[in-house]
Amino acid sequence: MAKQLDYMVLKEVFARFEAADPCPKGELDHTNAYTLLVAVALSAQATDVGVNKATRALFPIADTPQKMLDLGEEGLIEHIKTIGLFRQKAKNVIKTAQILVEKYNGEVPSSRAALTGLPGVGRKTANVVLSIWWGHPAQAVDTHIFRVGNRTGICPGKDVEAVERAIEDNVPVEYQRHAHHWLILHGRYLCVARKPKCGACPIRDLCLFEEKTQ
Repeated sequence: MAKQLDYMVLKEVFARFEAADPCPKGELDHTNAYTLLVAVALSAQATDVGVNKATRALFPIADTPQKMLDLGEEGLIEHIKTIGLFRQKAKNVIKTAQILVEKYNGEVPSSRAALTGLPGVGRKTANVVLSIWWGHPAQAVDTHIFRVGNRTGICPGKDVEAVERAIEDNVPVEYQRHAHHWLILHGRYLCVARKPKCGACPIRDLCLFEEKTQ
């Protein structure tokens, strides 16, 4: 596991991320908190591009829990069958819609505990929704962030919870709001798994990764 970058280096890392992209956005299409929740849940073991393609026709007709219930599980499957694990995801989405209608008056709750109590909604999904929709500095650690955090020394940890804590404990608070977005995008487009694009990296001189590419 990489060593943790010190405070002043971390501050410079995120200052550069901010300079390059002051207000990073998530790449899943959505129109409200509910469609965001569904999109993130569908994105597990799937690409954002694939989810967006599947939800393009879904969300105009099912953008609330009640409308999703009216569509039904089989109707939902027809829209999302190009996504991996679509049958289990459809069951979870319908169960979640039922709970939201019965327990939360059709609204998406804004607490992590309530969100993670929904079928198929783990901590990462909850954190994405809290961050993107409510602007809460929640750190949704995916495979990209786990890789980047450990490879660079920005937020090392032996598991996703440890990486999440490393971000919360070490990244300067003024950068917490967008930290996970910057790290996801950095991992998705530059610090990629097989051959990182170190030659184009804005933090190449600060990163602890020893096997840098050109």
